[in-house]
Amino acid sequence: MENETQYGQMNFNLPHDVVPLPSQGLFYANKKKSVKVGYLTAQDENLLLSLNYDTKTLISTLVRQKMYEPDIRIEDLLESDVEAILIFLRNTAFGTKYNLSTVDPATNIRFDIAVDIDELNIKELPIKPDNNGFFDVLLPKSGDTVKFKLLTYGEKIALEKEIDSYPSGLVPPTITRKLEAHVISIKGEENRENIVKYIQQMPIMDSQVLRHTIRDCEPRFDLSKTVKAPSGEMVNVSINFGLEFFRPFFGL
Repeated sequence: MENETQYGQMNFNLPHDVVPLPSQGLFYANKKKSVKVGYLTAQDENLLLSLNYDTKTLISTLVRQKMYEPDIRIEDLLESDVEAILIFLRNTAFGTKYNLSTVDPATNIRFDIAVDIDELNIKELPIKPDNNGFFDVLLPKSGDTVKFKLLTYGEKIALEKEIDSYPSGLVPPTITRKLEAHVISIKGEENRENIVKYIQQMPIMDSQVLRHTIRDCEPRFDLSKTVKAPSGEMVNVSINFGLEFFRPFFGL
């Protein structure tokens, strides 16, 4: 497994292209705005065809093998930057058309539609982070200032695993754990124990504003598309980065 995960890191002189990052490198110490990514090959079909991988494992392994940057790990990238790499890999291997199946709201009949992934827009950041990649927000209810960071792809995966493993029958602390992972300081206070206590007692108004601000500050693709159904009705559909993002081309 070690050799497999290091494959892309060691072969950055192979044929590749440069993929711009939606984050513009603003959240990384190296400030890199783009990464070198190799093209999918026949050898990569072994990975894409394997049924031994779930979505997250497939994505992580694929990006590790195709990102030709010896000093960058997928775990340290923002999720939108990982998506940019996946879009590049798919577009250069299979073309930009993405086939979706959805339901016509007028007739309740399912129909297929193709959308162009190459036309996906990147949301502009409303504000820029500081030199450390952090943001400040003033909470409306308490009047306190919170400094927060965006979570990396690896941090999001770890947090999801933690929430999913919460004992059955108990309510998982999804909202508070996510906020705890994002928040760097509150009123200048960086003590983790005090931050956890503060978040658990935070008024709902402050919690909602903080969560919405975090989401607004995340660079990301607009993965929604509006398409016309056979009846003429307009329908909203979404691009998904699951296993079907690559595997339909292999008849799976």
